[in-house]
Amino acid sequence: MASNMDREMILADFQACTGIENIDEAITLLEQNNWDLVAAINGVIPQENGILQSDYGGETLPGPAFDPASRPAPAPASSSSSAFRPVMPSRQIVERQPRMLDFRVEYRDRNVDVVLEDSCTVGEIKQILENELQIPVSKMLLKGWKTGDVEDSTVLKSLHLPKNNSLYVLTPDLPPPSSSSHAGALQESLNQNFMLIITHREVQREYNLNFSGSSTIQEVKRNVYDLTSIPVRHQLWEGWPTTATDDSMCLAESGLSYPCHRLTVGRRSSPAQTREQSEEQSTDVHMVSDSEGDDFEDASEFGVDDGEVFGMASSALRKSPMMPENAENEDEALLQFAAEFSSRYGDCHPVFFIGSLEAAFQEAFYVKARDRKLLAIYLHHDESVLTNVFCSQMLCAESIVSYLSQNFITWAWDLTKDANRARFLTMCNRHFGSVVAQTIRTQKTDQFPLFLIIMGKRSSNEVLNVIQGNTTVDELMMRLMAAMEIFTAQQQEDIKDEDEREARENVKREQDEAYRLSLEADRAKREAHEREMAEQFRLEQIRKEQEEEREAIRLSLEQALPPEPKEENAEPVSKLRIRTPSGEFLERRFLASNKLQIVFDFVASKGFPWDEFKLLSTFPRRDVTQLDPNKSLLEVKLFPQETLFLEAKE
Repeated sequence: MASNMDREMILADFQACTGIENIDEAITLLEQNNWDLVAAINGVIPQENGILQSDYGGETLPGPAFDPASRPAPAPASSSSSAFRPVMPSRQIVERQPRMLDFRVEYRDRNVDVVLEDSCTVGEIKQILENELQIPVSKMLLKGWKTGDVEDSTVLKSLHLPKNNSLYVLTPDLPPPSSSSHAGALQESLNQNFMLIITHREVQREYNLNFSGSSTIQEVKRNVYDLTSIPVRHQLWEGWPTTATDDSMCLAESGLSYPCHRLTVGRRSSPAQTREQSEEQSTDVHMVSDSEGDDFEDASEFGVDDGEVFGMASSALRKSPMMPENAENEDEALLQFAAEFSSRYGDCHPVFFIGSLEAAFQEAFYVKARDRKLLAIYLHHDESVLTNVFCSQMLCAESIVSYLSQNFITWAWDLTKDANRARFLTMCNRHFGSVVAQTIRTQKTDQFPLFLIIMGKRSSNEVLNVIQGNTTVDELMMRLMAAMEIFTAQQQEDIKDEDEREARENVKREQDEAYRLSLEADRAKREAHEREMAEQFRLEQIRKEQEEEREAIRLSLEQALPPEPKEENAEPVSKLRIRTPSGEFLERRFLASNKLQIVFDFVASKGFPWDEFKLLSTFPRRDVTQLDPNKSLLEVKLFPQETLFLEAKE
């Protein structure tokens, strides 16, 4: 049986070799092997496999078998009760199982589920999708990665993905899937323009009209009514395909010949009525102007009598002027104009802009390019013989009203009174120049009303067209459409320039925003670093203060210790050997009559305060720090010599 001193050495060597810091556990293992150091170490670290297993990770770590001839270095202190645990020889090293990842990949209206090991690459996902979607890998962009775009060679494990993932496929180089041939042909027809060559039977006049494939037969008949003044219910048609049985049918479905189709229209009435209406038409039109007889219908059909045609309307129909004389407030003047126009010609008329001419410019020209419109200026004159016919037949025609409302801002002014005429000429000279003002100034009364088509340009406003009152509905429509074509071409250029400018501004805004965010991030990082440094400095100061305080206590305890007695002393001397947690030993002689507190002070003077460490004896095992510190070493049986262990308190 080994002596106490030998056991202490064996215990110290066993702990150093095995790393077991818990003294109780070490003593138990040594007692099981009858304090045989080699047998106890081999029981913990078998020589045949030399394998240690960590308590923390569960992974096996190879280690050398213990050689009793060599003394290993002491192991560092650990807060764990046991740094390692013995591995049974029968335990096998378990290999890591591969991790499976689930991917749901969306492409247009399809979803494909892919399950792969995390050791696979992104390219292998694409190969699976190539078989499922029939899309070449080279045409496929796999998106949805949380880390941004990745290479095909990227291993999935390196992306640290969750088990379930959602991705999507883009194919910018492939056209979208085509629909059925019938639906495609119908869609193509809806986007085509049909040229309808319509002959007016009674007057033998031919109209060439363009309609989109989405227009309905009803819309064609209404437009023909505007041109021929034949109401839809009185129109008698020839040339429509047999499939065109419903007026709500669009032209693309009606079976018309593309790109041109001929039709004939006439009035559904008796021959006698036709001759009578033709004679009345001829008489009335020649009374109005020198234009051809088929240009105008009988004025009576539009609610206008013979006196109105010659500018001799009765006072009952002209209770008030269109616009007050010397109109200073343009808004009020135009409100009166719109109200008087409605009372004379009905509610179906262009929507007149209420406001100054400058405000009309703002509304039409000084907006985004996509929202710009042409400006139509209607110049009214009550003394002209053409005014009533122009207003009732042309300006109030449904097709003209609809076209103007969609594409124009319409502004009106009355030139009947000299003061109002002079005011408009001043505005005209300021906005359009002296040439346009002189042109309007030289117009005779019977040449009114006038219709000015204005297009806004970057630096000036351009008068595209001046339409006089002696015109027809279809000619007015054609001239409006011609102006619209010029405007559309210019508008497309403006839209392109505006989009490019907005794109540049957006890029600049994004750059400015990114720069601002970068500055904020840098500032936040700097502030966080400063806070961290300040916190570290504060903790360091606290640590230094604590160390200084502990050092001061240690020094005071060291100075207060009684001198160490010599070995040869008249009084009994107790020799104590104290093992520190790092494996070092503290040795000192004390008088047997010294109090236990002096031992505590000695240990504390070496950096092990008794409130942080406990002092243990081996045989019998007891916690010395729990004993009365005022008792002598002799009374607590720490005489003549004893080996103690320092262990950190929990």
